[in-house]
Amino acid sequence: MLGKTRFRPIMLVAAVSALTLFAAGCGSSDSGGSGGSEGASSSGDTCVDGDTVKLGFLNSTSGAMAISEQTVRDSLILAAEEINADGGILGKQIEYVEEDGASDPPVFAEKINKLLTEDQVAAVFGGWTSASRKAMLPVVEGADGLLFYPVQYEGLEASENIYYTGATTNQQIIPAMDFLKEQGVKTLFLAGSDYVFPRTANKIIKQYAKELGIEIVGEEYVPLDSDDWTTQVAKIAKAKPDFVFNTINGSSNVGFIKAYYEAGLGPDNSPIISVSIAEEEAPSMGEDVSGQYAAWNYFQSVESPENDTFIKAFQEKYGDDRPTSDPMEAAYTSLYLYKNIVEKAKSFCVDAVNGAADGVTFAAPEGEVTVNGENHHIAKTGLIGQINDDNQFDIVWDSEKPIEPDPFLEGYDWWDPKAE
Repeated sequence: MLGKTRFRPIMLVAAVSALTLFAAGCGSSDSGGSGGSEGASSSGDTCVDGDTVKLGFLNSTSGAMAISEQTVRDSLILAAEEINADGGILGKQIEYVEEDGASDPPVFAEKINKLLTEDQVAAVFGGWTSASRKAMLPVVEGADGLLFYPVQYEGLEASENIYYTGATTNQQIIPAMDFLKEQGVKTLFLAGSDYVFPRTANKIIKQYAKELGIEIVGEEYVPLDSDDWTTQVAKIAKAKPDFVFNTINGSSNVGFIKAYYEAGLGPDNSPIISVSIAEEEAPSMGEDVSGQYAAWNYFQSVESPENDTFIKAFQEKYGDDRPTSDPMEAAYTSLYLYKNIVEKAKSFCVDAVNGAADGVTFAAPEGEVTVNGENHHIAKTGLIGQINDDNQFDIVWDSEKPIEPDPFLEGYDWWDPKAE
């Protein structure tokens, strides 16, 4: 069993707030079935009767994160339709209930509470920012439900009630730093949104940079809902770093890129490596971002029969002009992994699902992924891509094989969680 107490101390305020929301909406039920509005059962097991299984899709379709999260919603719907056409999960058709997280962590907590206690869904899929995930975590734990979270994040977390199908730190941040070292980078500037993911990721980056002999020459943050980067980018231009490590999220990237190019910066003098700009965001930046880099575990340019099938299905449903990207692929993968775990368990009950999860695989568009039953993350191949003139990514580096998830960086001697 996973130790939930490992992350509780750092999120006490969020836990109290979210559990208040949970308690307000939670009743009691002996059956824990998929219908009705009596609330989650005291055991927390969400076992399903009838011909359908309810699942919750919780994504921001409004607010600053809608530019990114809409794509996750679309890929979840595609996966649900495909699974239904193929007979469903354990013979049950998926009935999905959608909610808008509105790019606001308290709203995510409120909505996941509704999905688990009123709609009584068997599992919830969604979230993007770490702030949204941390707001949902105590609610999903309190209800003993399941959340499948599809986006790369800062690590240092594991829960029995969450499956993390995006990258943890050693599958994205650390490979990106290894790539920069191989490129001969000596100086690095950190630019991020002002919330938990960039702050924690940059703490890790600073420690690993010291290990690699890379100097951090600046570190700047702007609120997630702000797009004014003029002052901060002026500091980047003055520092003249070999590379900028970008942990900005959502539409704030547009303001950052605008200020960056207006300051005379570009891929020829201070290139950017990003961990949140993908195929969907690149053409929305308002500037030609060709030549810039991103670290992910999937690009549309991955060559495999599974990816060809995924791209074709997605574009047939949403249009030939719609690209695919890492978070949407991880969301698509998450629904198939859930299906495979449930069918291995022969049950939708949470304890049975968790008991069956270890070693479950899926031939995903990114390559085969495997669930680690101890930490609920998945093995993923690290990739670095460079943006080309078509706003696609040419893969310039890869880890050659899937990287086993190490969310607490236990295998890295340089990491000190207590260091500033």
